[in-house]
Amino acid sequence: MKVRTKRQITPYKVFTVIVLCIFAFLFLFPLYWIVTGAFKTAVEINSTTPSFVPSEWVLSNFQKLFSRQKAPLWEAFVPFGSFFTADGSKIPLFTGPVVPAAVRWLINTVFMAVMAMLLTCITATMAGYVLAKKRFRGRALLFTLIVCAMALPKQVILIPLIREMSTLKLYNTLWGVIFPTVGWPFGVFLMKQFSEGVPVEMLEASRIDGAGELRTFTQIIVPMVKPGIGALAIFTFISSWNDYFLQLIMMTSTSNLTISLGIAKLQAENATDFGLIMAGATLAAVPILTVFILFQKYFTQGIAMGAVKG
Repeated sequence: MKVRTKRQITPYKVFTVIVLCIFAFLFLFPLYWIVTGAFKTAVEINSTTPSFVPSEWVLSNFQKLFSRQKAPLWEAFVPFGSFFTADGSKIPLFTGPVVPAAVRWLINTVFMAVMAMLLTCITATMAGYVLAKKRFRGRALLFTLIVCAMALPKQVILIPLIREMSTLKLYNTLWGVIFPTVGWPFGVFLMKQFSEGVPVEMLEASRIDGAGELRTFTQIIVPMVKPGIGALAIFTFISSWNDYFLQLIMMTSTSNLTISLGIAKLQAENATDFGLIMAGATLAAVPILTVFILFQKYFTQGIAMGAVKG
């Protein structure tokens, strides 16, 4: 029979809980203020006396958000059609129904972040496995270059990156933002550290059983580094979602804007309409909070295992 032991309450534990609650409140309050502000009237938002709870819950801010601008829900162009036009413009194939631009911006951002997350997790896991478990000439130098690339700011490679995307006809497209994030040095470094913990005996046993590299990678490596993949997925999704600088440089047309650029555009056009801006920020926060909640378990495991590995 299992005997439950009472946890002793000490002043240190009480003080720690109080401090953590204060910090949690400080971090959550801006989000709470934005969400509640999206449901306030313009008079209440601009009032000199702040109200922490809306006296009247309204949806007018979201109605304005979904009625200001319109854009097609999706667009398809002739593959490589821009190579055959004089000015490099795309040749439209068909377009979807016209919807509020905010919906298109949100879909663009979700697609961009999800594709960047998937491609980064795949390439980083493969590269981390190779650098951790394969022995080849130049492996140490390659890993050193990857670590050094982590300290390289994006502004340094901005001009070559724009020229490369323009040459590939990917400028002003979502893929022009997705592809530069795929080879994320931090992702390779993180997955290499997790792959180091895979026992060599398991890899040798799989080779004895006749398993090839692809089967070994998918059935042994991937399940054992799943916490690291979950943590990397959250890091990549958040990084891609919040990469305002690259999005601002790479995309110009209204239909290709992300939710961050869309909110900035609304703020420039409606500088005093804080309710509209808060409604856009609330809409932008929903997907990223959903992803964090879904991957929270793997994120916590990945951080804990990474701390133990040192």
